[in-house]
Amino acid sequence: MQEKTLKSVKENYEEIVARIAEAAIKSGRRPEDITFLAATKTVDAEIINYAISLGLKYIGENKVQELLSKYEQYDLKNSRLHFIGHLQTNKVRQIVGKVSMIQSVDSFKLANEISKQSLKHGLKTDILVEVNIGREENKSGVMPEELENLLREISVLEGISVKGLMAIPPICENEQKIRGYFANMRNLFLDISEKKIDNIKMGILSMGMSSDYYEAILEGANLVRIGSSLFGARNYN
Repeated sequence: MQEKTLKSVKENYEEIVARIAEAAIKSGRRPEDITFLAATKTVDAEIINYAISLGLKYIGENKVQELLSKYEQYDLKNSRLHFIGHLQTNKVRQIVGKVSMIQSVDSFKLANEISKQSLKHGLKTDILVEVNIGREENKSGVMPEELENLLREISVLEGISVKGLMAIPPICENEQKIRGYFANMRNLFLDISEKKIDNIKMGILSMGMSSDYYEAILEGANLVRIGSSLFGARNYN
């Protein structure tokens, strides 16, 4: 592994931690109130483990096959693994028991399958419900107006524990516009919290990535998913 790559990861990690702390304080919270999760798509396990050695506590994979191919190599004694990508129902059984959270649940069918597979393992899997806050046709996530009904439906499933919400807003250059999407998500999050639905805990609001995590924290995110700002631009081909 190139020394240059490691040096870059270390510098990036330190800068991200500093920016998270600054945004947290600006938003009236403490730096430790914000969870920094590294999105590790296409990143070699050796580099991921180096980031973990710097203090990174959470990693997230987007693809089931990639997660499985790297699973034995992750340093999971010092970090927790989340699944953060779109998950097909027929692949649920491959990751239940391997991940500590699935961040991308957007249907009763998927939640039910996670519950079934979890119960087979004698587990309860933590999940976040993904909201399509930008109402984009090409994106997964439940529509905002359907969120409460979905949460009430899945609240009875014994093999899952809903811990909060996740969203990926549309890409936009305008800071006010992106902050508007994040603010809408925070309002949904607070609205659901106030309803006090049985077995639904609104503890985590996962939003913000490399290009907008600072703004997401200012608008209430307490978990950010950062990839390219930590590991550098990646080739997805």
